[in-house]
Amino acid sequence: MEATLDAFRDAIRQAGDSRAPLRLRGGGSKDFYGQALVGTVLDTRPHAGIVDYDPAELVVTARCGTPLAEIEAALAERRQMLAFEPPHFAPSGTATLGGAVAAGLSGPRRQSVGALRDFVLGVQLMDGRGEVLHFGGQVMKNVAGYDVSRLLTGSLGTLGLILEVSLKVLPMPFDDATLRFALPQAEAIERLNRWGGQPLPIAASAWQDGVLDVRLSGATAAVRAACEKLGGDRVEPGEARALWAALREQSHPFFAPAHAKDHGRALWRIAVPTIAPPLDLPGAQLVEWGGGQRWWLAPEGDPASVSAESVRAIAQAAGGHATLFRNGDKAVGVFTPLSAPLAAIHKRLKTTFDPAGIFNPQRLYTGL
Repeated sequence: MEATLDAFRDAIRQAGDSRAPLRLRGGGSKDFYGQALVGTVLDTRPHAGIVDYDPAELVVTARCGTPLAEIEAALAERRQMLAFEPPHFAPSGTATLGGAVAAGLSGPRRQSVGALRDFVLGVQLMDGRGEVLHFGGQVMKNVAGYDVSRLLTGSLGTLGLILEVSLKVLPMPFDDATLRFALPQAEAIERLNRWGGQPLPIAASAWQDGVLDVRLSGATAAVRAACEKLGGDRVEPGEARALWAALREQSHPFFAPAHAKDHGRALWRIAVPTIAPPLDLPGAQLVEWGGGQRWWLAPEGDPASVSAESVRAIAQAAGGHATLFRNGDKAVGVFTPLSAPLAAIHKRLKTTFDPAGIFNPQRLYTGL
């Protein structure tokens, strides 16, 4: 792997000398996400492989180009998993670990276990000078001071080339069940918040078009007791697995208009407090994470009444923020614009790790 690292280092130093941007890219499954795609592609996939996996310690370390599918298969052999369920958004074998961490996206179980960044223990990074830096470690107690490992999560490759990542993993649950309820959105949100305050093994939830699905995971006795307490209709296991996989990978019918081959409709991801009431937005919505994540599909044509400014104002009024997840006019900014103090911090971080400004410029915020 030293030859691969030398190749990366040479490419980075040459780009730095010429101020030529580099586009850090694994399988390209998240190319749609973020602002502009700028620069010459630096393919991270040659740097692949699981470096260390200790099932007893619940830690796996792998190189950036390692396919997520390979890691998940190795964990499954020991009945363990990446509990935050990183979406692949691509055929099996395409999405890589480095891309997953750089994007920082989590799946349906994020409601109960936390986000991807909560599972990052350590990272090895190559900065804009071609130097290899180490942050964190392979146990939770190693994380002290500025948690740079988690800072890199969701940075979309703007701070450097993530070479290796150590992640905490969790055992697979012994039992799993999905319950279905016919409820309007407001009542579904109220119930999710009420249930969230009780000792119930709720792993995930999703409401769409008058139907609330609740996933229960854990010990068999706990799942059985929760099913009896909550009621609802039990979803057949195969259908339930397909449902949660479709939500994780956005192959669920709700997302189909955003995936249209030509001119897919703008898909917004809105983060709000779980207790926020239904958002006053026309068209289709899907509610996840106990009410904390609201997906909204812009109507055909995205009229002025639901402009980016309107969406963000509605999200802010509810105590949250909105991200233009897919499609739409990225000139409005994919992510909520930063305040001046936060923008200054981002720029200082960028300058520290990437003094020549070559890594994925403009991908996170315009001007960064």
